[in-house]
Amino acid sequence: MHHTMTIAGVKRDLPICKVTDDLYIGAFVIFGDVELTVETARALLEKAPEYDYMISAEAKGIPLIHEMARQSGQNKYFLARKAPKLYMSGVFDVVVNSITTAKEQHLYLDVADADLMRGKRILIVDDVISTGESLTAIEKLVEAAGGIICGKMAILAEGDAQDREDIIYLEKLPLFNADGSIKE
Repeated sequence: MHHTMTIAGVKRDLPICKVTDDLYIGAFVIFGDVELTVETARALLEKAPEYDYMISAEAKGIPLIHEMARQSGQNKYFLARKAPKLYMSGVFDVVVNSITTAKEQHLYLDVADADLMRGKRILIVDDVISTGESLTAIEKLVEAAGGIICGKMAILAEGDAQDREDIIYLEKLPLFNADGSIKE
């Protein structure tokens, strides 16, 4: 089963995947899809508020934030990492529970990045916002770092995220029943 969508002028068939017995989602993956990444980055930048830096969560947001930075001429962006890295000068973290991840996760931010973020306008970007758990975790990291959240953007809004007025997104991604029909 697939769900066909046109996103930023690019048509794609999204496989419908089981989350629970009564909840299925359209799997949206930009990894390896250069055309989709370039066009969605362009479309999001057209809607973006003024910002100093962008941040995204590892890993599915990486191609998007990189392309947005490239197109905008920005030379620096931040990643909320799933694990601390040896090169980090120090870290702090928050807990996140995502619809596409089976267990509790942590997101980590390097204190050196936090120092750059302090007092700056930070734009949060992601591929899909669904439950908002990952978004909330990134917001907590930015606030703990002293950054000022100036906007929250995603390529797609899924489920309840479609009704949020604080998120800028390109398209709605429906939730699905086991037979592939759209959940009402």
